[in-house]
Amino acid sequence: MGGHFPLFGAWYVQDSIKVRPNLTVSLGIRQEFTTGWNEVAGRAANYVTDASGALITDPVVGSSVFTKNNATHLFAPRVALAWDVFGNGKTAIRSGFGMYYSLIDDLSFLLNSLPPFNGAVGFTNVSLPSILPITPSLPQPPSCGPNVPQPCTTFAPQGIQPDAKTPTVEEWNFTIEQELDRKTSLRAAYVGSFGYHGFLSIDPNSIPAQICSNAAGCASGGVSTTIKGTVPQGTQYIPLGASRPNPYLTPGFFWYTAGNSSYNALQLDVVRHLSRGLQFRANYTWSKNLDVNSGLTIAQANNQPQMVMDRLDPHRDWGLSALNATHQASISASYELPFFRGSRLGGWQVNSIVTMLSGFPFTPLVGSNRSGDGNTRNPDRPNLNPSFSGPVILGKQTQWFDPRAFSLPTPGTWGNLGRGVFEGPGLADVDASLFKTTALSEHTSLQFRAEIFNLLNHTNLGTPNAVAFSNGQVSASAGLITSTATTSRQIQFGLKLIF
Repeated sequence: MGGHFPLFGAWYVQDSIKVRPNLTVSLGIRQEFTTGWNEVAGRAANYVTDASGALITDPVVGSSVFTKNNATHLFAPRVALAWDVFGNGKTAIRSGFGMYYSLIDDLSFLLNSLPPFNGAVGFTNVSLPSILPITPSLPQPPSCGPNVPQPCTTFAPQGIQPDAKTPTVEEWNFTIEQELDRKTSLRAAYVGSFGYHGFLSIDPNSIPAQICSNAAGCASGGVSTTIKGTVPQGTQYIPLGASRPNPYLTPGFFWYTAGNSSYNALQLDVVRHLSRGLQFRANYTWSKNLDVNSGLTIAQANNQPQMVMDRLDPHRDWGLSALNATHQASISASYELPFFRGSRLGGWQVNSIVTMLSGFPFTPLVGSNRSGDGNTRNPDRPNLNPSFSGPVILGKQTQWFDPRAFSLPTPGTWGNLGRGVFEGPGLADVDASLFKTTALSEHTSLQFRAEIFNLLNHTNLGTPNAVAFSNGQVSASAGLITSTATTSRQIQFGLKLIF
């Protein structure tokens, strides 16, 4: 399917008001709109739900994938101020607030594989030779459903919320800048944001949980045929043998605009401008980044599951974002060596960048669909083991965390472990370089560059294996780290012609 033509438009009005000679306030408003995700030949397909919330077996096909366009009047106010506190240009306060929208325009990943034009098909207990060879000219059998004879096709549904809202972020900041001397300045800032209508990866064809109302307990296990359990009255569970809301479709993969995010940070920055051949910059950020779903695809965040665990209670996944780094610091410096300065033997310069980063969060996982809700992308989390004592984080490459700190939930239930509650390995890196610049003419020079990455050859470990269990037992590879976040020491040489 091709020929998608969303039309975008925007207008923006801004005015700056000089309230006082040393105080300026800027006000603005931006309005954006889009016609949505359309298909020129009326072949835009998307799944919709019935009155009970279950996916309808066959997608709706038309000129747009949306049943309602909620992106026609997107107003975004902006306000900012700049205050030269003492009127001498040495102390400044800056602050601002703004709303920002992320127009939904990159949906081919989800919408280019939908029936009736290009659907993905799911098979269960079917041998591969029985469906091969595939003849492109022959139409697929119709979708399975009530009173539909065999052969029929079970499609793998994916798409986007038909009445999706526009992802929105409100951002604000407050900054103080102070000149320490003629060449040195300090900046301290608070930066914050709150996002809503963010994308969540959800399986709308997973089995919703219910509360056990039987005083004698309830049989749990969901779609599982090999494990089952019993839960007491009042427990949230997936009933044993329950079927999907639409049994004629496989597990689904959809983006819903029901996510929130939050970011708050203290930022410190010291800059020393070039003086006597030396300039440097040092900055530090202390922050907390929260959301419900960080990586919409598994390739975007290897340290957290791709899907929301309970689609009817996404806030249960509220926790540290996969890209949260509590502490970040860097120091960069450049020094023009004084030797032979002003002669052809001069022009030497050494540079260095030091980067330090605390670890990213990760989420231990069960590794199977223990809840039995049918979500095959396995976002199920374990329970905390009440009988475990000792450190959970061991900090070893062979076992970053102790899987004995967790236990398997009762079949048909989700574990009580939160999302992103543990921290993976941090990062420390030193890069250095040596430059030699030689003037060839008045406007042309040649620069020799020797650059060393990871100068100290420090091992920065990657993401630990988060799967704590295998076949109902503690996994031998739980917490094992098999990759590095940076390469070993690398040295490269180069020539750069500057004109």
